[in-house]
Amino acid sequence: MSEIAAGLAAIRSRIAAAEAAAQRASGSVALVAVAKTHPTEAVVAALAAGQRLFGENRVQEARAKYPELKERHPDLRLHLIGPLQTNKVREAIALFDVIETLDRPKLARVLADEIDRAGRRPDILIQVNIGREQQKAGVDPDQADTLIALCRDEYRLEPCGLMCIPPAGEDPTPHFLRLAELAARNGLPVRSMGMSEDFPVAVACGATHVRVGSAIFGYRG
Repeated sequence: MSEIAAGLAAIRSRIAAAEAAAQRASGSVALVAVAKTHPTEAVVAALAAGQRLFGENRVQEARAKYPELKERHPDLRLHLIGPLQTNKVREAIALFDVIETLDRPKLARVLADEIDRAGRRPDILIQVNIGREQQKAGVDPDQADTLIALCRDEYRLEPCGLMCIPPAGEDPTPHFLRLAELAARNGLPVRSMGMSEDFPVAVACGATHVRVGSAIFGYRG
């Protein structure tokens, strides 16, 4: 597991270099270590190396890996970065500290109802399908303002930011810049964008959180 500590150190160094190149404050970009499909032992190794923010795609996988770890590490924060089905909302609210993938009105309503019922309020990000790709989740960029307003005005659900995954094989810069503009226009401070291949570009475009998996944990099914 020393490879995980080395991977984390390398990514943190590259984030710091990207912050400096963009003339941003040191520590202004948070690293979310994406441990999807990797075993609990990999998360333990990352925790031992000082990592505290983690991302998972699936509620079921996270439920199997994190409850005991969160008891042992109260400062561990868990982000849901995969699509959320409405029938998984209760479990997601109980387990995750940040839900990055709100993308439709029905999900907003169910999240708001469960937050009221449970009395637990994770941070909420709205996922934007920034490249308008049919196979990807996320609200259309032209409908993002409407969904944000609906969350605020109808459901008393205050999102704190936006998330996107730009199209593979394209220059991510215009997509990241558009997400940053959407966030600024709506007064949303969090911009979750950038992964293993493109996070330095995301930092230059204003990312506050980058989601890195394979560059830390290696590739896995």
